[in-house]
Amino acid sequence: MILGSIPARTCRAWLLRVSLRQEPCSFSSVPPQPVPPLAQTLQGYLKALEPLLPPEELSHTRRMVQEFSRPGGLGPHLQEGLERRARLTKNWITDWWVQWAYLESRQPLPVHSNPAISLPRRDYNDWRSQLVFASKLIAAVLDFRAKMKTAQLPVEYMRGKPMCMELYPLLFSSCRIPGPKHDYVAHYGSSRRSPTHITVVRNYQFFQLEVYNSDGSRLTESQIHGQLLRIRSQSWKTDKEPMGILTSEHRHTWGQAYNRLLRDKLNQESVQMIETGLFSVCLDSPVMRISDEKYASRKAAQILHGGGTYSNSGNRWFDKTLQFVVGEDGSWGLLYEQATAEGMPVTSLLHHILEYCEHPDPKRAPLVPLPMPKKLYFHIDREIKWDIEQAKQNLDILINDLDVYVFNFKKFGKDLPKKHNLSPNSFTQVALQLAYYRVHNEVCPACDIASQRLFRGGRTEYIRSPTNQALKFILAFDDRSSVLKTAFSLVMLLHSCSKHDYFKHCAYVSSDAAQTLNGHGIDNHLLGLKLQAIEEGLSIPKVFMDTAYGLATHWKLRTGQVPANTDSVMCFGPLVPDGYAVCYNPQADHVHFSITAFNCCEDTNAETLSRTVKETLCDLQELLEPTV
Repeated sequence: MILGSIPARTCRAWLLRVSLRQEPCSFSSVPPQPVPPLAQTLQGYLKALEPLLPPEELSHTRRMVQEFSRPGGLGPHLQEGLERRARLTKNWITDWWVQWAYLESRQPLPVHSNPAISLPRRDYNDWRSQLVFASKLIAAVLDFRAKMKTAQLPVEYMRGKPMCMELYPLLFSSCRIPGPKHDYVAHYGSSRRSPTHITVVRNYQFFQLEVYNSDGSRLTESQIHGQLLRIRSQSWKTDKEPMGILTSEHRHTWGQAYNRLLRDKLNQESVQMIETGLFSVCLDSPVMRISDEKYASRKAAQILHGGGTYSNSGNRWFDKTLQFVVGEDGSWGLLYEQATAEGMPVTSLLHHILEYCEHPDPKRAPLVPLPMPKKLYFHIDREIKWDIEQAKQNLDILINDLDVYVFNFKKFGKDLPKKHNLSPNSFTQVALQLAYYRVHNEVCPACDIASQRLFRGGRTEYIRSPTNQALKFILAFDDRSSVLKTAFSLVMLLHSCSKHDYFKHCAYVSSDAAQTLNGHGIDNHLLGLKLQAIEEGLSIPKVFMDTAYGLATHWKLRTGQVPANTDSVMCFGPLVPDGYAVCYNPQADHVHFSITAFNCCEDTNAETLSRTVKETLCDLQELLEPTV
């Protein structure tokens, strides 16, 4: 069955007091997502612009907002249209958001869209152990799917309220399909005869591996291991033509190549097997090891894009919703496509895998011969060969343009801010804003992600920074002439950032954050008003053509916290050419960071920002706990 997709632009989910309960999810208990009041959203928009605009530009934007919102004007008319849409649809914004944020985007999926999660290296360094671990991982994912299908998955709760669980079934047997103007997502798991195979990729060669016995039972780990050995024996040499590279192209280019590829029946059948498979497993060659810190960055980059055409990029099918990467050197992780997958469900899946891997396989393998895994062949004519060569060149250019810097900050972790009654996420966000200011001598529009899954079909919403309180702290911290330079005054300002603006997470929820979690964020609403005008055939309102709106949505700092209790690192590319993407995973006594930037921009440098983040964290520690 083919459906429109459901999105999540940044992939990590904003974890806020999420608890798990062993009970099936009742979708009727999840309310519809509200349309926020128009005046509230416009007031929040102007408030978000205050730290970013000079007074004269802010005054101009205020006048435009007043004109837009006047009684009987365009704003109230569009608001009525959104409220009508909310009454007639499951979720008034999700389908629009998916289409606008993902499916209409023409940028390549690697780097620009698909997030990667790099997990702690396994303790092995040979192909035999690689296949043993891959077998266990496959069995763990199948076990997770079985629990999902039998309603045994714990329901997620946020602050005592159930969250919508609709995304979970869509993770399996789904794939993004390229198109000339926009893509769509195909979901095959809800058909009468659900797929029973996965795709395994090694040395650029794709294999169809059936993972269920004829009686419907799952293959055991030892059965899966035997099949992986068979796959290895059929893929000794690297395939000359890495078909998966095609999926890394600009979406319009890949859409055209996709149509040419499917003119051949053999290619049709092979592509169909990849797209309908439950998920993909990529058996990668080792990552080149230099030093521990550089290895961490290379490892994350390998999960994110495969390392290039001379490395493992040919082992990817970037359109696939779930791709598990298992390296011969013990590296492993997950790459996922955001139009369907989202941070919190993906994290739940990875948590299940880690727990499953701690226990031996209780099942004995039945003495039943299994069919040979089916190698998927492609007929490559001159046109397709040219498409592959172009895709290889373009992907290598993209990969060489991305600077990935991963590091483990070991001086302290989330216990330090907790000790001083500060939210760890608040503390880290302030540090990132201050570090950016120190490098660029300005603050910039930054976004974090809040989950909207308290509502039926809800996905995500942006949480904006900086706020006025954060800006006040940033300007005072390095200004030696400021009357606020005393340690006491700065600590009070730091607490005000945690208590009175968006930074306050977990037990420290501010009114702004609570509004967003309750479906009253501003960015989805503003987008909805703009798209409602387009839907009605009206001109785009002037407030959205204003330079202030362009500035406010030019996210130079894309941030995300990994909601995990393991030493994992999430990684993705910046949202804009002159921006950064920063992911962090705070543990009790250390914090993992990944920072990316594009080399083509002379103003940004991932290593420089990383070094400044480390220095800034140490300065904040000194503020809270002076050594003298």
